[in-house]
Amino acid sequence: MKIYLKQNVWDAALERINWLFDEFENIIADVSGGKDSTVIWNLALMVAEQRGRLPLKTFFIDQEAEWQATIDHIRLVMHDPRVEPIWLQIPIKIFNATSPFTPWLYCWEEGKEWIREKEVNSWKVNRYGTDRFAQLFRAFTIVESPHTSTCHIAGVRCEESPARYLGLTTYETYKGATWGSVIDKARNHVNMYPIYDWSYVDVWKAIHDNHWPYCRLYDYMYQYGVPVRNMRVSNIHHETALTSLYYLQEVEPETWGRVTQRLSGINTVGQMQSHFLQPTGLPFMFKDWKEYRDYLLEYLIVDPAIQEKMRRQFAGVDKHYEGKALEELIRMEISCILVHDYHGTKLLTFRASHMMDSKNRGRISGRKN
Repeated sequence: MKIYLKQNVWDAALERINWLFDEFENIIADVSGGKDSTVIWNLALMVAEQRGRLPLKTFFIDQEAEWQATIDHIRLVMHDPRVEPIWLQIPIKIFNATSPFTPWLYCWEEGKEWIREKEVNSWKVNRYGTDRFAQLFRAFTIVESPHTSTCHIAGVRCEESPARYLGLTTYETYKGATWGSVIDKARNHVNMYPIYDWSYVDVWKAIHDNHWPYCRLYDYMYQYGVPVRNMRVSNIHHETALTSLYYLQEVEPETWGRVTQRLSGINTVGQMQSHFLQPTGLPFMFKDWKEYRDYLLEYLIVDPAIQEKMRRQFAGVDKHYEGKALEELIRMEISCILVHDYHGTKLLTFRASHMMDSKNRGRISGRKN
């Protein structure tokens, strides 16, 4: 349930950011090139300037397989004289949802021809003890600010998914605020999301009212007819971003050429489009969706360890559902197999949406008690 206050979201966000500047010695604005991080970066910059806390540390993890329009926007941000740029172009591995046979992109791998050259002012050495994107935020903060209270401010919003809604409204992160996540409690390192309650309309209104530069990829996607919920400007081979490959060749043909040379599976998704993600009907040779799922799991997931992990993951979730809800779940599991989503990102969204249903209706249709 939403509770509406008299305070508007703009004033609330600025109040939250000012509070964070009061609480933490070290403030880092995380950017991705997307509309939400554009807003959070500009708001943080306003507060930092008013409080004499410039330059604003601005943090971007470059995943190499990025839209050129995204990189163009990041360059604009990082060359702002009010910014202390932290542009990481370091060796990490990013999951490749387009191919079970080449499951990773080893970003900035030595000896390989990269999609583009590194920036002159980027950080190029990985000294953080991890090569995984999700773990890098914590590792970076511990290494670079081991004894300093640190807050990463980022543009994460509840509206984006049921999982985020639950995560940002349920558990306390810092001094009564739920709109964040803990990086390292002992060191007082946290992530905080001051625009967590904004809608996408609020985001675009702030951008246009203030004439803030933004990633022009949004204009291209709008012109192409991409639904607002599917507009992503981050790496192009993530399990939730594959639909962007349907039009990458038309919007950025040079990027398409470089990415298809660098990474296996991109061209397959671009050609198959929606047929790659999930069949609309059960193939005639299978008696039900479960049999089809098990067949795909056995023959498409070539790594035995990942295959076993997904099998246990599916079994653990299936037992909580029955009837039509179970069929919907199994079809989502098929989608996980087809995009090699062994992290369970799609399953997390599915379960969170059903939990939201239970809050709204008092029960989850088809879920076992």
